[in-house]
Amino acid sequence: MKKPYIFLIIGLLINTVAIAQIDRTKLPEPGPAPEIKLGEVEQFTLDNGLKVFVVENDKLPRVTFSLVLERDPLVEGDKAGMTSFVGEMLTAGTASRTKDELDEEVDFIGASLSATSTSLYASSLKKHQAKILELMADVLYNPTFPQSELDKLKKQAITGLAAAKDNPDAISSLLTNALVYGKAHPYGENQTEATTENITVEDIKNYYQTYFKPNIAYLAIVGNIDAKEAEKVVNEYFGKWERGEVPSKKYDTPQAPEKLKVAVVDRPASVQSVIKMAYPLEMNPAKEDFLSSRILSYILGGGFNSRLNMKLREEKGYTYGARSSIGSDKLIANFVASTSVRTEVTDSALNEMIYEIRSIVDKGITEDELQEAKANLSGSFGRSLEQQSTIASFAINIARYGLPEDYYSTYLQRLNALTVEDINAAAKKYIRPDNMYITIVGNGSEFKDKVAQFGEVKAYTNTGEEAKEMAVDADMTAEKVIDNYVTAIGGKEKASAIRSAKIAQTSEIQGQQLTINTVHDLDQMKFEQAVSVMGQVMQQVTMENGKATISAQGQTMSMTDEQYEEAKMGMFIFPELHYEEMGYSLALDGIQDVDGVAAYKVTVTNPTGSALTNYYQVDNGLKIRSESPTIGTVSYKKYETVEGIKFPMEMNLQMPGMPMTLVSKVETVTFK
Repeated sequence: MKKPYIFLIIGLLINTVAIAQIDRTKLPEPGPAPEIKLGEVEQFTLDNGLKVFVVENDKLPRVTFSLVLERDPLVEGDKAGMTSFVGEMLTAGTASRTKDELDEEVDFIGASLSATSTSLYASSLKKHQAKILELMADVLYNPTFPQSELDKLKKQAITGLAAAKDNPDAISSLLTNALVYGKAHPYGENQTEATTENITVEDIKNYYQTYFKPNIAYLAIVGNIDAKEAEKVVNEYFGKWERGEVPSKKYDTPQAPEKLKVAVVDRPASVQSVIKMAYPLEMNPAKEDFLSSRILSYILGGGFNSRLNMKLREEKGYTYGARSSIGSDKLIANFVASTSVRTEVTDSALNEMIYEIRSIVDKGITEDELQEAKANLSGSFGRSLEQQSTIASFAINIARYGLPEDYYSTYLQRLNALTVEDINAAAKKYIRPDNMYITIVGNGSEFKDKVAQFGEVKAYTNTGEEAKEMAVDADMTAEKVIDNYVTAIGGKEKASAIRSAKIAQTSEIQGQQLTINTVHDLDQMKFEQAVSVMGQVMQQVTMENGKATISAQGQTMSMTDEQYEEAKMGMFIFPELHYEEMGYSLALDGIQDVDGVAAYKVTVTNPTGSALTNYYQVDNGLKIRSESPTIGTVSYKKYETVEGIKFPMEMNLQMPGMPMTLVSKVETVTFK
């Protein structure tokens, strides 16, 4: 009866000794990579050229149909943004169904149906397969492209573009793409309000008639369906789709700059600098060192433990995150490293980023870094196989790029076979620390001179255009700019005579209408502003007798003296009339391009040192924008004359921490 316990004790001792001999300071040796057994893909091609891939999976009673068009990227020119509307327009109604009717039929069977300019996707339960194919085919063959839908899409796009002009991340991406690819390239052109307005229903129709052709299309079918049934239904619903000639496009290959170039968008409202380093490069799955580039990308900036993130976040504390990537694209890809840092460490962060990028070329990677990257990429690949659509996308990629048939089944083996030397060779080939565009969106006056050490610095606008250098007349001063503004709105006498104002504004955020009621009383030195939603006051600011409070959600908080000092200029109807008496200092900082308009830039600093930047249009004197880290960015638009005074009837607000621009329209103004 005691023998089993003796053997148990001996076994535990053996295991303890074995565990003690493991060196936990080293990563365990990786085992051999398994060969992946992918689901079998059946392929066939219709007479019209449509290439079909079928992956049978009867574990779930669903089936999906993913149609992808293989066309060359397009330069849209003065209609930039047109292709972004194609998908919504395709599903906006057919010859036999309105948009609402189409949506109702899709919802009734619990299905999905969507489109883009290069794809059409449908998914449903197996029992509703015939119905979803009917609806998918109806959208493919009989779209009506209603004008009302295009009008709605254009309105939404223009609102989004207005927000993007005040969004540092959006500005950064726009500028980086314009520099890396060039504005004449499909990946570098910029959609604007003007190009959006140019788009017509006829443009959408022409695109559809030109590019929606079966001979450039792939159809992936995944789910509870076998190849025999798939061939039957594909012929039934897509066999009559007529092939056609599709134009091909060729573009010059973008080149990296010969040396580092620094592009700055000055945004005084920013408390952070958004930094990107980028250049174009050729990379896609057909490249022999594609997998090496994936590992290289992960080690440099692809994961939390990457070199860039560990240096800038963990070691230096400059940022919440720093990343980099080597892209993949059939036409042209790019290298991008990015982060957002406090304004005061902009130049230091740039220096550390360049050091790490150069170091991976000059010093290479370590074996530990290689093994960690392999483990991460292997895990990501394995998780991707849990999605049915992955197998179909693999099959399409093999056809699109001319890859070997076993490209994905041997993926892990090829990944595991890579060595430190392979990755170091890829670094020397693809990482170019001396040939990058460096873009910075932030408070340029705080760092512009400091970043000149990295390369030639040029100023750009928030629309990606090189800023024009505009000379200021020698006799122009900040005080004269303010005087011109006061004259432009109606004159000092009229403006000073107004002692009170009531302003009612409306806005919309996430489908909710906001009402903003503001009261100025200069004789009582009182200011009140209430923000209401559906008649209920959500926030109220009151300033009176040298104090200010903010009330929200049943709680009231008092402003500090410093906050009050910064906010009190808002008490005044026309703050410019009071700068001198309040002891504010003014500085004229040249002429800048503000959304295509030449404007004097005037920095206004209060006695505590807080600064506000105002922009006044050169040709008419009116104020068109205000910026500060506290208020964010306010753009003043659509001036109208009210009781002899010009007043902006629309204001676009991009407040700190708010991802969208708030468009506020003035409904009524009463001056006394």
